[in-house]
Amino acid sequence: MARVTLEGIDKVYPNGYEAVTDLNLDIDDGEFLVLVGPSGCGKSTALRMVAGLEGISDGTLTIGDRVVNDIHPADRDIAMVFQNYALYPHMSVRDNIAFALKLRKASKQEIDERVSEAARILELTEYLDNKPGQLSGGQRQRVAMGRAIVRRPSVFLMDEPLSNLDAKLRVQMRAEIARIQQDLGVTTIYVTHDQVEAMTMGDRVAVMKRGVLQQVDAPQTLYDLPNNLFVAAFIGSPAMNLLAASASTTADGGMLLDIGGQTIAIPATAVGDRPALKRVAGEDVTVGVRPEDLHHESEVADANGHAALQGTVELVEALGSDLMVHLTLAGARNVTTDDVDAGEEELTSEAGARILARFTPAVKVTSGDAVRLLMDPAKIHVFDGEGLAVR
Repeated sequence: MARVTLEGIDKVYPNGYEAVTDLNLDIDDGEFLVLVGPSGCGKSTALRMVAGLEGISDGTLTIGDRVVNDIHPADRDIAMVFQNYALYPHMSVRDNIAFALKLRKASKQEIDERVSEAARILELTEYLDNKPGQLSGGQRQRVAMGRAIVRRPSVFLMDEPLSNLDAKLRVQMRAEIARIQQDLGVTTIYVTHDQVEAMTMGDRVAVMKRGVLQQVDAPQTLYDLPNNLFVAAFIGSPAMNLLAASASTTADGGMLLDIGGQTIAIPATAVGDRPALKRVAGEDVTVGVRPEDLHHESEVADANGHAALQGTVELVEALGSDLMVHLTLAGARNVTTDDVDAGEEELTSEAGARILARFTPAVKVTSGDAVRLLMDPAKIHVFDGEGLAVR
């Protein structure tokens, strides 16, 4: 096992394209770090630089106590798992797993012991004599992981290993990968564009955009305290509602946020917890509220202290455990962020801004209903004109 450190890492291609800019990450021994972001954000390039499959334009990459910038991939003590499995179809599962050990000329006893151990961990023992074509997608991915495990590397590198699996298998396999990584305790860097995958698997998650690291934190911290609009919109499913607003202060030290003519109040006590809010008084800001933090008035026993918005129901999606309610806020305007899948489409219609609320199934609403939405002021996110969180 080993610590992995990236200091000021840049990747610039001969045509001048800068894929990664000043990437700084310190990944602890045994940590599971997930790199996440939209296509083209530089996450796979960063992983390939750690693997040695891409050269580093500038900066220092350290694995354990060695600077490995110029060390051949085979000598970095890493193992990589790809999205396409890369199995030899004519070989049995046993031979596929053992292949790297045979190249190293390990003894037959050592090969048998390591293959048996990996097969036990991955629940592949009964399939060792099968060919890859006789296996399901999830089983093939476990074989690919087996090849990495038998090498006993210092670092696992995984490049979207679940992208070829169907939705049900993805859920199953991400739990298995997280369990195996915990059992083995090997430092792991995992790349995905799926933020649900990132949130459920990583000890920490690093969010990238256009080659630049936006934030690296524990999953819950990313969700609760996004540093900027991009992270706020990218992390969370369904995505955070983002609305244009203007901010002003009240005589008692509170704050008013005007959203298309509707005013929501943040009391002085809540402003006291986030004193930076005072600096955006008189400015245009973005207000962010997650769908699960918007409540129908019938769900709140005591509305005192809650901020309120009035919306009109456009569509109701009953999911069994939840009610996803699409609403329009007359006169309001959505804020969109580039490179965020959920924000590429212009959401603002002539009728106003569109937002999404997650209610309990007990709430009875239908299209056309006027609904009063309540929210805890502490759950309201505010971003300044530069898109940075104001706390």
